[in-house]
Amino acid sequence: MPKPTSRQQVFTLLVEVGRKKGDGLPKGATGAALMIYASGVDEAEAVRETVAILKQADMAPLDVSGYGTLEERLAQGHDIPDEERGLMDRALAENSVVVAQTTTFFDDADKA
Repeated sequence: MPKPTSRQQVFTLLVEVGRKKGDGLPKGATGAALMIYASGVDEAEAVRETVAILKQADMAPLDVSGYGTLEERLAQGHDIPDEERGLMDRALAENSVVVAQTTTFFDDADKA
């Protein structure tokens, strides 16, 4: 009997990263938030794959928040533009992790 094929889905994840040597973040940054689209058969797999890839890229993942699939986000009333949907389609087609946006954090206390 053939093994049933798992249906890959794309999950929206927000990953907070700290500093690590070689992480590519700007000098003076304290960390960053990465908006990511990651494929997986479930959200747990998407998170595991994302964390593994970020660690390979010398990033230091601290926390991951999941926002669900496209369908789940639409059901919650999220407005999802075509550009974002295109990145989700790419993550699904390539069975990959796509970083859609990076927001770098800086310590404002140094400026006070």
